[in-house]
Amino acid sequence: MKLSARNALKGKVVDISKGQVMAKVKMDVGGQFITSLVSVEAIEDLDLKIGDSVSAIIKSSEVIIGK
Repeated sequence: MKLSARNALKGKVVDISKGQVMAKVKMDVGGQFITSLVSVEAIEDLDLKIGDSVSAIIKSSEVIIGK
């Protein structure tokens, strides 16, 4: 699969918290953690499980930092 996004970070799934429609997927990317919100349907389609190797693909027009 080819993507236009250029920011792909390899990591492992460390937690999946499912709601009725959406789920939070927490990934360990080199000791840093990234959380993504995806549909429960996407979790099922990908057969995503804790311990799976994944890529966090980031596509954004801006990054906002707050302190």
